[in-house]
Amino acid sequence: MAELPTRPLAIGAFALPFGFLLLPPDTDAAVRDGLLAGRLPASWPPPLRSHELARAGDVAGALAGITGADPVSRFNRFVLDPDSTEVDALRAEVGPELAVLVDVVAFALGRVDTAPEAGGAEGEIAALALAAQAVAALDRGDAAAAERLLADAIGSADAIAPALAGVLHGAAGQAAKQAGAPERAIEHLVAGIALLDGTDLSVGAAEQHVELAATYQELAEERRDLLARAVHHYHSALQLISKDDAPELFAAAHANLATAYLTMPMVEASDQLRLGVAVGSLRSALEVYRPDTHPQQWSSVQLNLANALVYAPSTHQADNLVEAVELYEAVIGARSRDVDPLGYARVLANQGNALAHLGMFEHARGKLVEARFIFEEFHEYDAVTSVRGVLDEIARQTTLAAAGSAP
Repeated sequence: MAELPTRPLAIGAFALPFGFLLLPPDTDAAVRDGLLAGRLPASWPPPLRSHELARAGDVAGALAGITGADPVSRFNRFVLDPDSTEVDALRAEVGPELAVLVDVVAFALGRVDTAPEAGGAEGEIAALALAAQAVAALDRGDAAAAERLLADAIGSADAIAPALAGVLHGAAGQAAKQAGAPERAIEHLVAGIALLDGTDLSVGAAEQHVELAATYQELAEERRDLLARAVHHYHSALQLISKDDAPELFAAAHANLATAYLTMPMVEASDQLRLGVAVGSLRSALEVYRPDTHPQQWSSVQLNLANALVYAPSTHQADNLVEAVELYEAVIGARSRDVDPLGYARVLANQGNALAHLGMFEHARGKLVEARFIFEEFHEYDAVTSVRGVLDEIARQTTLAAAGSAP
């Protein structure tokens, strides 16, 4: 049998297809060790030109450069072009342990529906088989089983493939969260972030920072001190990525960071500065979220931005209020009163309040009366009381203005 690649295999940490390409047996040890630790070569050796192209997204170019008939070349062609290879023949050629890896890739690429068994595989190959089984467990709704499988996978990879172990910790954290175990999710995510620190897996690390921050943010409903931790991890994520690297993750981090800031209690005057930071983050999120591509996220962020502008300290408060009114109007235009009447009414009430602050009392009154009617219809009496309070203040201001203008 032809020579097989050196173990442990530097696979699984980076995304398909690049992340599952085998290294040739004579690959420099420093390059292999770097990839195991999640670090890309500063200069790609000529024999890894196809790996470099695959990493850059040029799958066709990578495939064209693999011309050998050896098991490693055949396996790599399978990863890049799964329909070109007969799976059973490849399994027989690479031997029993690497055959498990063939099954892992076939499952990941959708060639087969059944997750592979680890069999007699060890180390990083066993870890990837267990991770595939965890994916299958999640697909059938068993998050607890997925977490257990991923914990076993981490145990197989931890000592030999730190970057893969870091990625698996992130997956285990998500599974634990779905299984209703946020504290275990936090443990996994903290461990994963530590293993991915300083690697070239910046997007994966940012995803784990955002997941950890979101977990802290959810727990902050009972422990307000956790909001500061959430903010820290959102900032950490945004230091690792840009809008071009991972647009949706970038937008989610900004949107959630703004929500965390807006949720924090305002105790000191300096705390008002957080509103300004939140406004900036919401604007950044709206660079990605558009009404035609992300309607729900756009509506939520647009509404949060309008609300923040109403209360953000500014020397241009009137301009902020005018912008808020326009933002509310865009949300109203995108929402259906029939589908979400209460949500529709809340936006009307907020817009009416902003119009009242601008002194546009007649426009404000029309919005507020419509909102009050909907709230009354659905017996939302606290909201009715709030709207009536603004209407009463409008009436008072109108009376004062009339009295002041009387001869």
